[in-house]
Amino acid sequence: MILVTGSGGKSGLALIRALRVAGAPARALVHREASVEKARAAGADQTVVGDVEDQATLLASLSGVDAVYALFPNMAPDELGMAVRLIEAAQGQGISRLVYHSVLHPQTKAMPHHWQKLHVEELLFESGLDFTILQPAAYMQNLKGYWDEAVAKGIYRVPYPVDTRLSLVDLQDVAEAAAIVLTQDGHAGATYELSGPEALTQDQIARALSQSIGVHVEARGMTVEAWLSRPEAQALGPHQRQSLAAMFGYYAAYGMVGNPNVLTWLLGRPPTGLHEVLRRDFSLSS
Repeated sequence: MILVTGSGGKSGLALIRALRVAGAPARALVHREASVEKARAAGADQTVVGDVEDQATLLASLSGVDAVYALFPNMAPDELGMAVRLIEAAQGQGISRLVYHSVLHPQTKAMPHHWQKLHVEELLFESGLDFTILQPAAYMQNLKGYWDEAVAKGIYRVPYPVDTRLSLVDLQDVAEAAAIVLTQDGHAGATYELSGPEALTQDQIARALSQSIGVHVEARGMTVEAWLSRPEAQALGPHQRQSLAAMFGYYAAYGMVGNPNVLTWLLGRPPTGLHEVLRRDFSLSS
């Protein structure tokens, strides 16, 4: 049995689906009762509802499992504390196998949520656990947040310059790679960067959107300050706004470029490209 924390989100659900394809039983730890049905529909054999910060929930979710996939809420302000509690609970239950969902380039101190994941990785080095660390790039599926404006107005608006180069990765590829390292031998002690086939400028992404939608889509950059004034930013909590603003500022200065070789090796095939993900996962009715 494999425990997947954070199973209510898109990453956890994708992994549960990949584990089902691999024939591996999964237990989903979800934060809310409303997420139970989604986890079951994805293929979870068992579900536990509760908070990873609660000791009783941790003990219940870890009972009888062989491995843990540690996936924490996006930009959680206390991911390090959550990781400490999960690692200690796994050690107490005699569970040695843990795969951690980190991020591409956690060494970047200018992005606090990346930097916090680096410290979680450090904890794993010192934990004595049989660990593997996955460092995925941003998902291609995140472009769905820009889809409506691209369809309605022909604009792909981003809070950094349009020549910013970013490596993206298919969420399904990440889930497949995670299922591989969870169910196959030979990955203990490894740190794997998971990046898609190429680093794209925002103009290149706009052209891909144009081909998918069938109308011209123009990439337009805006400042981080302009992004912070938008309703979607105002709807976020202060910590998430600050984390995203720092990330966008870093992107504007340096981009975020990974390499596809490791993911190619893990999957035994080239990673999925953006055009294929747009064809498969996006539609004008979405």
